[in-house]
Amino acid sequence: MRAALTIIFAALCCAILASAATAQGFSGLARVDPARSGLEESGQGVTLRLTISQPVAYRVRLLADPPRLVVDFREVDFAPLGTPDLATMETVTALRTGRVGPGWTRLVAELAAPLGLDTAQMITGAADGSARVEVVLAPVSEAEFAAQVARGQGGSEAFPAPSASTPAKRRPAPGGKLVVVLDPGHGGVDPGATRDGITEADLMLTFARDVREALLRAGDYEVVMTREDDSFVSLETRLTIARRAGAGLFLSLHADAVEEGIARGAQVYTLSDEASSEALAKLAYRHDRDDILGGADLSGTDDAVAQALLEIARRETAPRTMALARAMVGGLRGKGVRLHKHALGSADFSVLKLPDIPAVLLEAAFLSTTSELEKLQKPEWRAQAAEGIAQGVAAWAAEDARLKALIRQ
Repeated sequence: MRAALTIIFAALCCAILASAATAQGFSGLARVDPARSGLEESGQGVTLRLTISQPVAYRVRLLADPPRLVVDFREVDFAPLGTPDLATMETVTALRTGRVGPGWTRLVAELAAPLGLDTAQMITGAADGSARVEVVLAPVSEAEFAAQVARGQGGSEAFPAPSASTPAKRRPAPGGKLVVVLDPGHGGVDPGATRDGITEADLMLTFARDVREALLRAGDYEVVMTREDDSFVSLETRLTIARRAGAGLFLSLHADAVEEGIARGAQVYTLSDEASSEALAKLAYRHDRDDILGGADLSGTDDAVAQALLEIARRETAPRTMALARAMVGGLRGKGVRLHKHALGSADFSVLKLPDIPAVLLEAAFLSTTSELEKLQKPEWRAQAAEGIAQGVAAWAAEDARLKALIRQ
């Protein structure tokens, strides 16, 4: 039964794409994984699972007359996989999809009988960066169903947008201050790792402010944040912010959790070589052409040419990125910050896919380890780590400038 229902849901994805892809202004960013998505009936209830390539803003509510589940997703691109067939479903009688706002797609499931929201959650933290939205509906009384419908009616047609606004596009002034873009991971509907009510998103926003303060005290930098509050900012928007700010380097801040065992110490990641080709292909296909490579207008190029130019830029930037990662490790070590036994690593982190801007991701600590969580909450430790980052940036910037001068000669 589960296999059949997975096929049904994959077919539904086609209908969503057909209505959304033709709508002006829709920009698909996250992609559905149909192998890990589906509808599953259990008794008189039903569970909807949707696995997507990255977290997005979403919301869930119930409507009456007829009873139905409404789920709105922002910036999701659904693959075309056929025509939905609900013949085997007992709890869901009809499915409708459509675009309801700029970049928003709606899934409506008509129900055979009133069902209430038992749970609705987004689960993040997977190694591949994906997220799973899971909605569980269970039988409820008519009074409870009516109460849940009423709770979902406030502001029903107001669609939230990512709060971060991209700065006006500009080029860094020759000889001006180095622009450092700090990216506090997660935010808003995507809390990241969570433990004891404490979220990675909140911790990293606080830590990013400490790092910003340490950099500004040095006086040699201009610091831009991808988010200033607990708001959702899509991965693609984070990259656009860096590009339009004229970033000289990009630092994404995280504090992950491990499912098993104990992990301690900071780690610095760069984008793996294996992930780079696919990443650049996606950039060439999806992103605004004048936003993906500094100093080059790719608006008139096809995907193949754009990807080739991006690959050239990536190869030129890769040594600078690795030097930045090593300098970051050195700065943290110099300030006595504990490092993971594998302090340097590489992975397919979407937020590192900037072809011509050195970009690294810092796993500052691990929320799943009690001592690590405690130190993240201590201002003294955060100040120590922030100073280590500032020292690493200073060392890298000086060496990078020296190498550039040698090249010019």
